Amino acid sequence: MKGLFLDAVDDLASVFQRVSLPGDPPVTVNEQGDIDPSELPGLIAGYDFVLNDHTQMPTEAMRGCTGLKHVIFLGTGARSYMNPEELAELGITVHIIKGYGDTAVAEHAIALMWAAARGLAAMDGGMRAGNWLRTEGMELTGKTIGLLGFGGIAAEVARIAGGSGMKVLAWNRSPKAAPVVTFVDLDTLLAESQVLSIHLLLNDETRGFLSAERIARMRPGAILVNTARGAVVDEAAMIAALRSGALRHAALDVFTTEPLPAGHELTGLPNVTLSAHSAFRTPEASDKLLRMAMDIARGLAAG
Repeated sequence: MKGLFLDAVDDLASVFQRVSLPGDPPVTVNEQGDIDPSELPGLIAGYDFVLNDHTQMPTEAMRGCTGLKHVIFLGTGARSYMNPEELAELGITVHIIKGYGDTAVAEHAIALMWAAARGLAAMDGGMRAGNWLRTEGMELTGKTIGLLGFGGIAAEVARIAGGSGMKVLAWNRSPKAAPVVTFVDLDTLLAESQVLSIHLLLNDETRGFLSAERIARMRPGAILVNTARGAVVDEAAMIAALRSGALRHAALDVFTTEPLPAGHELTGLPNVTLSAHSAFRTPEASDKLLRMAMDIARGLAAG
């Protein structure tokens, strides 16, 4: 069994070499960044599995990848790039990787929250433009953070936020319990959270979950943090709430369209802090991610 690392960009090729071990299945590393779906059958021909970091795999293009048996997606958000059920009908199994970056993503969510609360991006941009811009910040000690969805990342956010003196609420689709966290119904979460941090996987049930109607039920002047997936939020409704002041600030690492197009409406709003889908990118998380991917490949090779 042999594999192809389809899109080893942003230093992932060197990370892959660092974490590879004797006995791993052979993998060809392709450092091509942007791959057109029409190229996939030719690139993947002769390989049993692929590692996919960010490449779109539309079902029609994948029909031509007749020898491929497994896609190991480097993360949890495979549905943003492919339809796992349709690929399964083609005989291709999609594997995702959970838990590799819980701490990295949680720390980024907390960083976005603090940056939003204190207006750091606006002050930084203003000073770089030659202005002495001062913003009035929001103290977060004693405030309430609500976690929309509760998995490994949210548990880490709860640990950090609780340790900094915040009250932590959470809502999850299935019952959960955790230290320092009070689980509440969705209406209570939206109404009481001064910071709402999103931690839902994207699927058919969660696409557009934070709708215009639910955004309208959020506490006035709340901060919205999203390190999950952009499509979980109704982007137009979020922008309208930011413009009206119903939302104090949005701190976003993920977007409906990625990369975020130049001149996108979000880039012109002063009460938005942006990062480029990088919450998971730390050396520790990258090493763990690729090692876990190769452990999956080892298991496949062993049958």
